[in-house]
Amino acid sequence: MKVLLVSAVALIDKDGRVLLAQRPPGKSLAGLWEFPGGKVEPGETPEAALIRELKEELAIDTWQSCLAPLTFASHSYDDFHLLMPLFACRRWEGIPTPQEGQTLAWVRPQNLRDYSMPPADLPLIPILRDWL
Repeated sequence: MKVLLVSAVALIDKDGRVLLAQRPPGKSLAGLWEFPGGKVEPGETPEAALIRELKEELAIDTWQSCLAPLTFASHSYDDFHLLMPLFACRRWEGIPTPQEGQTLAWVRPQNLRDYSMPPADLPLIPILRDWL
């Protein structure tokens, strides 16, 4: 089974809310909410992938020193296995603005369960909630 490495981030604002992005129509798992991020390309570190993806998807800049490893997801889907490190980030430049048709929501940690998420993301919620 193919292992897919995807890097994700919990962007945390000064009020302690976490940014979720809704997958746009036409993508797999469309309509589900997830932590921003994306595939780690060959030769790229998970941190470098996140910095690139945040610029592409949300038009914000951050730095490796602002990405704190928090936890990870390991989940088998039908045709691949997902390995997804989740970083926490409280510092970035710019205002997160959707660049790929996704909808964004700032969510209080205790309300994260109110959003339908991919199966791999669900175990991350209690860890993030306890950490915040």
